[in-house]
Amino acid sequence: MSRLSRSLLLALSTTALTIAAPALAEHHKSPKPAPVSELVDAVDIPYEEFTLDNGLKVLVHTDRKAPVVAVSIWYGVGSAHEPEGKTGYAHLFEHIMFNGSENAPGDFFDPLRQIGATDLNGTTWLDRTNYFQTVPTSALDVALFLESDRMGHLLGAVTQEKLDNQIGVVSNEKRQGDNRPYGLVGYRQTELLFPADHPYGHDTIGSLEDLEAASLDDMKQWFTDHYGPNNSILVLAGDIDAATAKAKVQKWFGAIPKGKPIPELSPELPTLEAPIYEVMKDKVATTRIYRNWVVPGLNDPDYTPLDVGMTVLGGLASSRLDNIMVREEKNAVSVTAYVLPFVHGSLVEITADVKPGEDADAVAKRLDEIIADFIANGPTQDEVQRVATRDAAARIAGLEQVGGFSGKAVALAQGELYSDDPEHYKKELGRLASTTPAAVKAAMQKWLTRPVLGITVVPGEREEYQEVGAGIGERTGVLTAPAFYMQNGEAGTVTAPDRSQLPPVGDIPNVDFPDVETATLSNGIKVYFAHRDAVPMTRVTLSFNAGASADSADKLGLQNFVTAILEEGTTSLTSVEIAEQQERLGANISIGGGRDRTDVDLSAVNPNLDASLDLMADIVKNPAFNADDIERIRVRQLTAIDREESDPLSIASNTLPPLIFGSEHPYGRGLSGNGIKETVSSITRDDLSAFHGQWMHPAKATIFAAGKIDKQQLVDKLEMRFGKWKGEGKAAPAKNFDAAIPDGEGRIVVVHRPNSPQSMILAGQVLPYKGSDDLLTLNAANEILGGNFLSRINMDLRETKGWSYGTRNSVVRGEDRVFYTMRAPVQTNQTGPAVAAIDAQVRSFLGDKGVTAAELERTVNGNVRELPGQFERTPSILGQMQGDVMLGRPSNYAETVADKYKALTTEDVNKAMAEAVDPDKFTWVIVGDVDKIKAQLDALDMPVEYRGYEASDTAVNSEGSSDDSAGND
Repeated sequence: MSRLSRSLLLALSTTALTIAAPALAEHHKSPKPAPVSELVDAVDIPYEEFTLDNGLKVLVHTDRKAPVVAVSIWYGVGSAHEPEGKTGYAHLFEHIMFNGSENAPGDFFDPLRQIGATDLNGTTWLDRTNYFQTVPTSALDVALFLESDRMGHLLGAVTQEKLDNQIGVVSNEKRQGDNRPYGLVGYRQTELLFPADHPYGHDTIGSLEDLEAASLDDMKQWFTDHYGPNNSILVLAGDIDAATAKAKVQKWFGAIPKGKPIPELSPELPTLEAPIYEVMKDKVATTRIYRNWVVPGLNDPDYTPLDVGMTVLGGLASSRLDNIMVREEKNAVSVTAYVLPFVHGSLVEITADVKPGEDADAVAKRLDEIIADFIANGPTQDEVQRVATRDAAARIAGLEQVGGFSGKAVALAQGELYSDDPEHYKKELGRLASTTPAAVKAAMQKWLTRPVLGITVVPGEREEYQEVGAGIGERTGVLTAPAFYMQNGEAGTVTAPDRSQLPPVGDIPNVDFPDVETATLSNGIKVYFAHRDAVPMTRVTLSFNAGASADSADKLGLQNFVTAILEEGTTSLTSVEIAEQQERLGANISIGGGRDRTDVDLSAVNPNLDASLDLMADIVKNPAFNADDIERIRVRQLTAIDREESDPLSIASNTLPPLIFGSEHPYGRGLSGNGIKETVSSITRDDLSAFHGQWMHPAKATIFAAGKIDKQQLVDKLEMRFGKWKGEGKAAPAKNFDAAIPDGEGRIVVVHRPNSPQSMILAGQVLPYKGSDDLLTLNAANEILGGNFLSRINMDLRETKGWSYGTRNSVVRGEDRVFYTMRAPVQTNQTGPAVAAIDAQVRSFLGDKGVTAAELERTVNGNVRELPGQFERTPSILGQMQGDVMLGRPSNYAETVADKYKALTTEDVNKAMAEAVDPDKFTWVIVGDVDKIKAQLDALDMPVEYRGYEASDTAVNSEGSSDDSAGND
């Protein structure tokens, strides 16, 4: 994580539910929702804890549903601990700690991939750094070896080359974030809200100047000051018990001595002396208005009522701001309000995206009026209870996962690190359930009547992006490692373990995919069901053979329009009523679609399943298509198109498909499915109704479901809601994929985006396969070439050259033809060389440097060993079931994958890529500043087409540009 504004979205995505709700079925009355206390009581993560002599705190939670263990280690160090001139060090060191240790040289992703680790990553934020992975039970010792080795034996493996490379990688991560719309707002928020000497007074990713100045001595000191076991919390959650955990943790971590004590931070909560209002320009589709305050930290009694208040104001689908500004007055296309929690002060953020054509100053004034009224009068009891129910249901859903970004290990570790209480999550839910409107009003009046920060971002050209220096200077050396391990007879009795090689991996069982049972409703709808016991929830997907590929050429964006409007009202319920009912139930109904399918997804806690299914059925069968809602959704979709036209990845993703499929093919449309302004503007109510009637028809429907419920019991419930549904009129005919696909040709199409700190590269070609073909061998080949972190292209552009934060190649399959893409955001002054480097890697792979035995072994081991951890969560089960049905595979396909991988040979893998990909047929789309990249691209041996560009006097040869690399090229 690198900045407030980007981190806000990630934090919200782990806790928030998307919106929709319950209605009455035609033939019976829905039961009342279960009380929120019943849901809160269901949230429980039992654990045991112990502390080693060196101060390492260990929490153990047993969950035997799968033979995997989540390993999550949290260090009490983040950007809040960085002194002036050393910003970004915590995040930089997080990267370095993945680059190998003294006894495990090389990138840590390699051995972790070999053992089949899933949910693997590391993050840094203001108050902490964490590393996590979920591994097969029999490979737990490998994970503990690696985590303990980087805690105790790291510095001797950190070289100048690694440091320089990761400075380049982090600098490109920063550029990638800065390149997005609204990407520079977070810096200004931080600068204005916090004093420079406050722990939160600088951005987590740091400045390019400080990163470039980082030295080996800096890194050594930073590590020894902060990464001792006494500043760490280790959580093991999954197929393990406390006794086993204690023996293993003692073996691997016990000999690491205590580190330095970490000084406690106790900064004052900052308050602005007077309101501050500023205007920024950016490459954005619409004006965005921000309102910010710093409020107490997450352990303060006022945090929970403030959180409730902001959720009522702008965090629910039925929020005050949504109802007033989006639905009633229609002066905004989207709104948000939330509290982002930190230890030493939290951030309230309220935003409103102004509807195009509205007076932004008038909208800002209206926003402030609504905020002031809400602060003065507070929420209702019903609003407060809806927030509590929604959050309790989200927590129940999170209990299914042991690790990852938001599973049970995270809840325990956060509580211990931030609140000295692993059960803080439970107490917070209890406080949430007992919060009163009076408490919310009092907290808001105390904290949100202080001076506000108001930033308004308006469409326009940014100022020139500021790079620094000429890159990394000449540095040499290796960090000298301290004598970290205690030896026999020295200052303790702990014996250091044998670290001469990685521990062996025991037998790993094949995945036991749940049995898929089937049934057929009275009207012919097929039901596929898998029983899941992990949490008291049921998930149901009503999937239609439709998708964006069902849009006609003159109605592009119609599917997305229909799925959006379905959530806006039925013949008996308004959009507000739908949202409120869903929140009361703790249900989550979301409607959306990809290229090939249109899905209605329901996640429901079992006590409220009947009422949730009633709502789902009402939304699907009885849409209102009110004229007022149609125009509001039209504006929202047109604004989304505007946003895509300012976002580098969206521009590339919408430009490439028509170039490789041709505009007549159903796949030759922008990947977002939002269509183009001309077609969206022309869509009528009759168009919406016709698409719904013909494509969201029972004859085109399949139901997929999984949960803690008996199959027949669920089928009876589905029969009651959907079994007698006949639809209106005839279903649409099958989609027509017969349009001719143009031959691929090597060329570059460049879309001009001035002042872009990076170039977005996206290349693609159509393959001679359909989605139903067996592509396992091709996927294995792609994984090695460009499909994961350890792939050749990513390791070259990121880990060797430092030109990119990360690249990814993908085999994109669906109902019809498969296509292949290569994506790489790269720093501007290496755009041409990056294209050449990617092309060279492809040709080398297809030439005399095919798959090696080591690459094949890693790929086979990783894909076989990760299988038990892949299906820990019900959404993964449902996704596999849907894919198996669409692609014509047997329901136990997942259980056959291991043997397929084990049978692969290097010849198989090389042949699969050679038969699929032709390096001369890639179409390259590049989004960037043509003035800075034109000379680089013109030097390549490919035709180049420039779009949206007229030659400028400021164009320079990139080698002489001021946009110099922070990498080590």
